[in-house]
Amino acid sequence: MRKWMVLAVVSGVALIATGCGSSKKSSASKAPSPSTSTPSQTAPSKASGTQVKLKADPDGSLYFEPKGKQKAKAGSVTLVMTNPGSTGKRHGIGIQGNGLDKDGPIVAPGSTSTVTVSLKPGKYTFYCPVPGHRQAGMQGTLVVQ
Repeated sequence: MRKWMVLAVVSGVALIATGCGSSKKSSASKAPSPSTSTPSQTAPSKASGTQVKLKADPDGSLYFEPKGKQKAKAGSVTLVMTNPGSTGKRHGIGIQGNGLDKDGPIVAPGSTSTVTVSLKPGKYTFYCPVPGHRQAGMQGTLVVQ
């Protein structure tokens, strides 16, 4: 009798697991969103202009990746800064130049900070607005054409 009860419980669990697996399978078959499949650092978007993707150093050093000048087209530009969970530091993204000075939110490790601005052609400085981070070198140049 006891073997039959164990068998009934195991069969019930197997049926439940099979049912759960089928719903995951259907949601996994959805196509990835364009933002997760775009490999480029700057990606034009008709609705939101140009997007510049940056990331804080995963090891906690005070610089952005990729290093070097970033480029964007004039108009609406969104800077997206990912703060990896491994940094152990709060970071943010800000932009300054040509009369503009705007900061996005300062975020905890594992979060993303964004700032959207309308830019004219020229050179701008993007930076981390956390006190001391910009002064330590966490900044870069954005060339807008």
